Amino acid sequence: MTLDAHSSNTQGLADPLPAGPGLQPGGNREPAPGLRPAGHLRRPAIETVLFDLDGTLLDTAPDLIAAANTLLQENDRPALAAGLYAPVVSHGSAAMIARSFDLHPRDPAMEPLRQRFLQLYRSRVSSLTRPFAGIPELLEQIEAAGLRWGVVTNKPGWLTEPLLEDLDLSHRAACVVSGDTVACRKPDPRPISYACELLDIAPHRTVVVGDALRDVSAGRLAGTSTLVALFGYICAEDEPTRWGADGLIGHPGELLRWLPDTTPLPEHGQHD
Repeated sequence: MTLDAHSSNTQGLADPLPAGPGLQPGGNREPAPGLRPAGHLRRPAIETVLFDLDGTLLDTAPDLIAAANTLLQENDRPALAAGLYAPVVSHGSAAMIARSFDLHPRDPAMEPLRQRFLQLYRSRVSSLTRPFAGIPELLEQIEAAGLRWGVVTNKPGWLTEPLLEDLDLSHRAACVVSGDTVACRKPDPRPISYACELLDIAPHRTVVVGDALRDVSAGRLAGTSTLVALFGYICAEDEPTRWGADGLIGHPGELLRWLPDTTPLPEHGQHD
């Protein structure tokens, strides 16, 4: 998921996102036929993991939806149920506003509303946002194995940096590449390539994990391995088995099976 990186910083809570056939954070799905189950990548040993932020590392949807519903209420409109945002929460601020106000993206009213939405979201960027279940344990295992992890997101830095700081993650990430760090965003491969340059790591020793086709496309073009985070913001119509990723993971702990010198975490729901 992303907010538009070119956005400038101009400065009632939603219900939790529902599980179901639409948006399904926290799901635990089996790899589809034709894709390898979670296991070691058939490539040189992975030394670095690059995570997408929204819908992969963090469940940011509750704060995004709360900001959109506050904007509706400011304009004397009723708040929308969280499930109605499911098809658009991964597609940026303009998509959120288009769904909230039933606007065409080129409607003259779009930009002022979008800027106000970004103000509202920045004011509560970490109020309800938390790592997905299993992410804290995963990061600990990656670090304990002497491997590195970073973030490559289309979210602009003025939102990414305070969010990671608030959640005490900024000092742990080996690199953070935001949507405005370089001149282009995913699915262009350059943000991934830049992250690899910052870490002095070869792309073929890196795996990109994300919940959107743009993450997989950027990683593949940059020469990394790629995994789809099925626990993220994936709708039924997205068809992630067609994205060309190296594999699918239904829970963050499954990533460890693709890394060297790590012990897989217990299956989702099997923790002591």
